[in-house]
Amino acid sequence: MKEYNTTIDFYWSPYLVESNADDLWSHHNITNRIVRIQAIENHAKHWTDADAIVFGTYLWWRYPTIHVLWGSFNRSDGIYKDVEMLRCYEMALQTWSDWLEIQINRSKTQLSADWGMPADQKCYNEKEPIYREEYQGRETLTHANMMRAVEAAIEKLKKRGLNVQMLNITRLSDYRKDGHPSIYRKFWHSLSQDQLSYPPSYADCGHWCLPGVPDAWNEILYAYMAP
Repeated sequence: MKEYNTTIDFYWSPYLVESNADDLWSHHNITNRIVRIQAIENHAKHWTDADAIVFGTYLWWRYPTIHVLWGSFNRSDGIYKDVEMLRCYEMALQTWSDWLEIQINRSKTQLSADWGMPADQKCYNEKEPIYREEYQGRETLTHANMMRAVEAAIEKLKKRGLNVQMLNITRLSDYRKDGHPSIYRKFWHSLSQDQLSYPPSYADCGHWCLPGVPDAWNEILYAYMAP
């Protein structure tokens, strides 16, 4: 954006901390995902001098347990263990918080945490949003606990003098059950005949379409960041 003297980078780090899924193009869809829960430097070194950083991590965590590595992917002496998801999520947020507290220039960098996007499993053939004003979404206990973990991490940072603005887009997006790719998505593997005979079984209800719901997120983000 030369006319504004501005550079915008998109950085792929689905768990914030390092993982074996950090290569967007060659390891995006691996099933045996492993995170280095205490390692963030390989990613974070690219963020240090930014004027504004927007963090977001949520959907990839939605498994009962996460395979965690204490050690290096390049060595054979690391310790691997399956850790309950919420505890692992909290540890990742702690690693992220510690890095922010030490490395961020508080007089320069504006911080936002853009968290949300629960996966709706009933999006196939939906053509209209939910209009009921009394609709309360699908907030599960797991989802609520994850939100509380983020809020707790941000509150701790605030007490250390670092202000992170949280944009919780979950409830907003929850009304747009029509805004998912559904069956119109990229498939990494061939679909079985059983799947093809029942389209809801392979509908993608965890991502959102562009143009669509993410445009609203961008408008909200712009309102927060605009002078």
